[in-house]
Amino acid sequence: MIKLVKARDYKDMSRKAANIISAQVILKPDSVLGLATGSTPIGTYQTLQHWCEKGDLDFFHVKTVNLDEYVGLDGKHDQSYRYFMNQNLFNHVNIVPANTHVPDGSNLDAEAECERYHEVIESMGGIDLQLLGIGNNGHIGFNEPCEEFPVNTHKVELTRSTIEANSRLFDSIDDVPRYAYTMGIGEIMGAKTILILASGKAKAPIIKELLEGPVTPHVPASILKMHSNVILIADEDARSLLTIE
Repeated sequence: MIKLVKARDYKDMSRKAANIISAQVILKPDSVLGLATGSTPIGTYQTLQHWCEKGDLDFFHVKTVNLDEYVGLDGKHDQSYRYFMNQNLFNHVNIVPANTHVPDGSNLDAEAECERYHEVIESMGGIDLQLLGIGNNGHIGFNEPCEEFPVNTHKVELTRSTIEANSRLFDSIDDVPRYAYTMGIGEIMGAKTILILASGKAKAPIIKELLEGPVTPHVPASILKMHSNVILIADEDARSLLTIE
């Protein structure tokens, strides 16, 4: 079941998302948060930073697990997702660095790294709240459209559309890694609460597909309709193609 929360614009979406995450942390200070990268959650992270700086929010006992990481990039690379999280959240709040977890893109032994990361998630007892964006092709994390829903952390070959979408962050499209490690659908669906964000007209077609289309691995996010507690915060542009809100 997906509960739709309407937002006016990106700023409103970000604040509403930050409210939900902060409530989770306040009610359970040792929460396990599943976190996402990309442009969509940046406003949410900035809001959380501000509240932490004011003393309204405490991350000291929080643990985090990130959805994914590019294969071949170590955490010091400025396009790695570990670097992104440090720059956009971890370095600006009072979280313990050892409590933050991102797949190790520098480990090229895919089987070993994926097993290790799955065990990290399991050792925490699962995820209390998982934050997600959604790709234009319906991917969540780097779970791309495919024939079946992958369960656990795995190595995935990125689709051309994902590579093109991410190329704006690199010097050229040839520099975008072709593979990534990502949490599987099973691990994402194991979260107690899932919070998904969507902003902008480019996301309107996939939000319509998500809410009005069937459940299919060809639209990986569609599986979220089978979860008992999913909150979608979408701004006016992202909702613009919906038949019924």
